[in-house]
Amino acid sequence: MTAADTVYSALVTREHSHGGDLPERVERDIPRNGLRLVAANTLQSSGDQTVNASTVLPWLFHALGVPAAFVGLLVPIRESGSMLPQVLLTPLVLRVTYRKWVFVTGAVVQAASVAVMAGIAALGHGTAAGVGILGALVVFSLGRCLCSIASKDVQGRTIPSGERGQIIGLATSAAGIVAVTLGLAIRAFGGDDLGPGDLSLLLAGGAVLWVLSALVYSRVTEPAGEAYARGGEDDAGTGTGSGTRAAAAPEAPDDADRERDGSWFAEAARLFREDQTFRRFVTVRGLILVSSLSPPFIVSMSVAAGTGALAGLGGFILASGVASLIGGRIFGRLADRSSRRLMAWAAAAASIVALGFVVAVSMPGFDGSSAVGTVFFVGGYFLLTLLHSGVRVGRKTYVVDVAEGDLRTTYVAVSNSAMGVILLVVGGISSVVALAGVEWALVFLAVLGLIGAVSGLRMPEASAAR
Repeated sequence: MTAADTVYSALVTREHSHGGDLPERVERDIPRNGLRLVAANTLQSSGDQTVNASTVLPWLFHALGVPAAFVGLLVPIRESGSMLPQVLLTPLVLRVTYRKWVFVTGAVVQAASVAVMAGIAALGHGTAAGVGILGALVVFSLGRCLCSIASKDVQGRTIPSGERGQIIGLATSAAGIVAVTLGLAIRAFGGDDLGPGDLSLLLAGGAVLWVLSALVYSRVTEPAGEAYARGGEDDAGTGTGSGTRAAAAPEAPDDADRERDGSWFAEAARLFREDQTFRRFVTVRGLILVSSLSPPFIVSMSVAAGTGALAGLGGFILASGVASLIGGRIFGRLADRSSRRLMAWAAAAASIVALGFVVAVSMPGFDGSSAVGTVFFVGGYFLLTLLHSGVRVGRKTYVVDVAEGDLRTTYVAVSNSAMGVILLVVGGISSVVALAGVEWALVFLAVLGLIGAVSGLRMPEASAAR
């Protein structure tokens, strides 16, 4: 065994893997590709921590004197901006034989955008700085969009079913270690007094991480797209078959099919209309947003109650890092056993946590400023972040396993574009409901999450251990 084989086998449980899903030549490169994907995704996830739209960028806006109204645009631009364009960009991506270069391009775009943010942080101030950073965030989101489209496809082409969830989980855990280190460093050396110069250096470090991610990803050995999508021969001429799930799913349309349908949007509509598995996946994903949208409301409740433990930037990053560190490894293995059950149970648990908050805070005598109250809020924030890791690992593994070839690329792009709209709608409704009280927003999200969890259990199985 090579060193890569030894390390990979120590990190990934391989007895349930379906190596027959891949061309023979690609099977030989699984350990090297797996380690490269873990390293590249770890670098990317670590970079994400340095430009977090829920923690770092709001802190930076405050330090630069950017109007408070701009803060509300950060998360929608970052999240929806990386999802909505995917259905438009997918026809271009499908023409690229080796999809790893799409990821590399996206990583370079993100590196350049974050470097621009670092420059603005060092030199800018006020409204102009806010506009500049938001503009750079738009470009950043487009790069993130390209990485999102390509990453699932590359992973599906290079890693067998049964190991994909563990790859995602390992990268999540490794990024958690980086986040914990970063959070401790900020609290030790900066605390609550981080200035624009300090944050500029943090952003510059993030830009370097994306450059390194692009370099590592460029070394992934990927089969040619057309040969693999047909499930026939790889580019070395070795006969293979594609996975059993691909045979059960609709075939990805070629350019002539799309032309007859009229447009790529017609193809997206056809998927929703005719592909029940895809329709269920998007519906469930839109319902289980409780773990991603609840944490800001928990923080708002903690501040209103007088809890100060989460006030520091380092504290937010630290809590997120610990959750990723713990959850990545556990949820990766669970996703390979059943990604749909992981999504469903993690969403249900997050809904219960949110409802528990509402009940506890509403009880007479509850004091959020006390030691018990502080532990309650901090622990709840951590639990929601941990469960969100489970939801993310589950849904990413599911979409990689449930389809093959270009159909997988189409699934990812169309579902993410739909989620860009759904995220804006659900987020907007929860914000309006919050006007009547933050507790009601949590109840709204929790109810949706429970409905989504029940629906998720009814989805067809896609993981190796079916």
